[in-house]
Amino acid sequence: MSENNNWIPLFPLNTVLFPGGVLPLKVFETRYLDMLRECMRSEQPFGVVLIKSGQEVGKAAEPESVGCLTRITEWDMQDLGVMMLRTEGSQRFRIVQQRVLSDQRLEAQITLIEADQVTRPDDVHLQCASTLKLVIDDIDKKGRTAHGVNFASPFALPPQFGNAGWVANRWCEILPISLKARQKLLELTDGRERLGIVHQYLLQHNII
Repeated sequence: MSENNNWIPLFPLNTVLFPGGVLPLKVFETRYLDMLRECMRSEQPFGVVLIKSGQEVGKAAEPESVGCLTRITEWDMQDLGVMMLRTEGSQRFRIVQQRVLSDQRLEAQITLIEADQVTRPDDVHLQCASTLKLVIDDIDKKGRTAHGVNFASPFALPPQFGNAGWVANRWCEILPISLKARQKLLELTDGRERLGIVHQYLLQHNII
């Protein structure tokens, strides 16, 4: 782990972002429009954190202690005052210290959490990966049928089916589990452990 002594902007949301995950955003609050413009100008990432208590709008919410840095990959502002973005999660972090600015934005000093190690696939990994590929292919096929050339895959390319952490993260995003459960999975520091929990869920629900 390494520490970042600079203050990074936080975006508290009712969602859990995983490394390698795609997060589309529709932003209209002035404070966050200003934050995003500054991030784009300085090429600085921002942190997405699950709201522990509070709301997405209004007074600053209390965030969970572990979140995920994200970078903006696409953006558009067809309507004045409304920014549409496509962002992608990069690295997990733990909040060391946080502060609330005068406009109720959150900033934090963070400790980065090491990325999941890429390990040799085992039977559990291969089962989860092959089923995930079927799910992603089905989503993409239905999306292209419904939206044609305008379809944007909800998954970042290229896929990494040989990476246990990546496979676990994608399952954590699409399984019908609570936000609290997703947060607990995000906080696990071992990608293979995360995948093992996902595997048990898939077995219990007859998905594999």
